[in-house]
Amino acid sequence: MGNNLISHVLQCAGILIEACLLIYVARSPRRGQLAGVSLFLSCLLGTNLGRALALNMYGWRSAQYSYVYWTTDFLLVVTAFLLVCQFFWRACLYQDKLWRFVRLLLCFSFVLVVGISGVSFLSHYGRLSLPYVIEFSQDLYFTCLVLNTLLYLMLQQIDSTDDQLGLLVCGVGIQFAGPTATMALYHLTTGQRFTAALTFYMVPMCTLGMLAVWAYAIIHVSDRDRVNTVTPRRNPVLAEVIAD
Repeated sequence: MGNNLISHVLQCAGILIEACLLIYVARSPRRGQLAGVSLFLSCLLGTNLGRALALNMYGWRSAQYSYVYWTTDFLLVVTAFLLVCQFFWRACLYQDKLWRFVRLLLCFSFVLVVGISGVSFLSHYGRLSLPYVIEFSQDLYFTCLVLNTLLYLMLQQIDSTDDQLGLLVCGVGIQFAGPTATMALYHLTTGQRFTAALTFYMVPMCTLGMLAVWAYAIIHVSDRDRVNTVTPRRNPVLAEVIAD
């Protein structure tokens, strides 16, 4: 009973924050820059609503809920890859040569994941099935984690002044790193009860962590940037007065 209550609280909190952030971004003057965030939030909100409905109808041990969960997970991880690509584009907005290289890297990464999954598909499955969808999602999920880490390092190297982008990338890192670590622990411990429960709760907790960082980045950093743009700087004026 307690575990179900915690799960429902985490799920409802995530849905509420996602809906509020999506509405705020849709009404924001910078919604063009946040197109990838809007797409990911929309997919995340739809995923959580669909999973909640399937959970209430069938229960979390049912085959129907498992099918809904992993199908929506596939859609979510593809959207996450598109989000990381949009973040790379925003980071390279004024650096054409760097963007050309990064674009090739992103295309190569996706083709590599498709190729590895295709070989696995031909070797083990032979037909489209849920285990293949799970394997492809996990491969692409790990690729997104690596690419997001590279993006964070790249932002440090180019001395990016886009504070909002840096925080958005950190939020995605929270979303990716936690579940990936717990999933690795789950496989190492051959699915023991403690690690299974940790994996079950880690995903919504990391999602809430990402949403908290995104809320700060979208609301606070956007307002601060707007104030800095509108408010004239006083230092040049003081310099002119002293010179006179």
